[in-house]
Amino acid sequence: MLKHSLTLAFLIVCGITHSMAQEILTLEKALNIAYEHSPSLIQSKLSLEQRQLNLKAQNASLKSQFSLDVNPFSYNRSNQYDSYNSKWYDSKTMSSSASLGIRQPVKWTDGVISLLNDFSWQDASNRTSGGTNTSFNHRLTLQLEQPLFTYNRTKMELKELEYQLENAKISYALQELNIEKNVTTQFYDVFQKQKDLSIARDEYNNQKQNYEIIKNKVDAGLVAKEELYQAEVNLATSESSVYSSEISYENAKDNFKLTLGMPLDEDVMVLPNTDITTVSVNPDNAVKYALDQRMELRQKEITLEQDVFSIIRTKAANEFKGSISARVGLTALGEKVNNMYDNPTDNEQIGISFNIPIFDWGAKKARVKSSEIAMESDEISFAEEKKNITISVRQICRNLPVLIRQIEIKKKSIENAEHTYDINLEKYRNGNLTGMELQQYQTQLTNAKQAYTNAIISYKIELLNLKIQTLWDFETDQTYLPANLLK
Repeated sequence: MLKHSLTLAFLIVCGITHSMAQEILTLEKALNIAYEHSPSLIQSKLSLEQRQLNLKAQNASLKSQFSLDVNPFSYNRSNQYDSYNSKWYDSKTMSSSASLGIRQPVKWTDGVISLLNDFSWQDASNRTSGGTNTSFNHRLTLQLEQPLFTYNRTKMELKELEYQLENAKISYALQELNIEKNVTTQFYDVFQKQKDLSIARDEYNNQKQNYEIIKNKVDAGLVAKEELYQAEVNLATSESSVYSSEISYENAKDNFKLTLGMPLDEDVMVLPNTDITTVSVNPDNAVKYALDQRMELRQKEITLEQDVFSIIRTKAANEFKGSISARVGLTALGEKVNNMYDNPTDNEQIGISFNIPIFDWGAKKARVKSSEIAMESDEISFAEEKKNITISVRQICRNLPVLIRQIEIKKKSIENAEHTYDINLEKYRNGNLTGMELQQYQTQLTNAKQAYTNAIISYKIELLNLKIQTLWDFETDQTYLPANLLK
């Protein structure tokens, strides 16, 4: 008995020591810590930033692209055989060139307009001719390349990147909601274990008082010694419950700190808001909010849009298509820079080409059908997701009034259990009740307190679940859609 008492005293002292350095966490504070340190949320944010940069790069690529190629100097010397004159000869060539290009993609037609400005110099000599040939060359060219009878690849790639960014935003928002749900659940789990420990200590104090009462009576010869044995068992059982509750409480706190990303050696205590706010929820409105705002549905809509793109690409794998190419230019050539523009020449070029598929043994038809089946499957999944959301929201709406009623019942049960315990405690003190019978009333009181705590937590979690399922805060009567998706 003494050993058990020392163990409990040690635990209480340790608890007091820890409480001196405890950090008090409200639910809001815990969520802020999780949002800042959660590895999964950080990864989701990095993915979002990556999609933003990809879209930014694609939009930048649709603006005018400037390029400059410069070859400052090139020298080439070779010894070659002239078969016509049956002679060997040496040739030397020195040159330099530069080319400035401006390329402008045309988003609406998927074409490209280019302006090229080339300038070069060359000095060539060989022993056969016995002379040196110097020339300056300048060429200015405007050209157009335009695909025909095919889909606009530029617009499709841009739209796909926009969908990827939207999907990343949704994934980030869903991760935030998931963290909120996990943190809230574990927050109330710590609170539950915290209350269980408090209830277990209260029970231990009651059993300790009862033990002292029965011990005095046994010493005075007023009751049989067997009652003292039962009191010792009850006290030891209660002490063991305190120890088990202490372990469960510490384990719950460790799991909670791991979820928040807090140091494990830092002690915490939760401070929940246990006020019960009853909300009036119209099931039809709740379902409407869910179907209008649930981000998973938007993700499935994006999937269907991407399925359309997949079908378009599949059909274009072996399609009739064409292209048009047009070019106009001005070329100047001379031995000196100052006279190279005396007789410039212009040149034009235009061409049309077609790709006409003849027979592919049904490959295109099979691929298109496969893509259409995939889209049909996604459409079924989209419809089923709507049904599942509707059912989930309806079930929550049905549960909330039941949980409110349960809280009222559990609260009344505590009052009745306390009253019953006090009456029977007096009987126990007067010797009209055995220790085993009193233990039953103590257990009833303990269970009533735990059931009341569980009822409050269940209601809080279900109310949060409704908010996450519908993305509507019924307590403030406003949307709960994340801010980055309202832009």
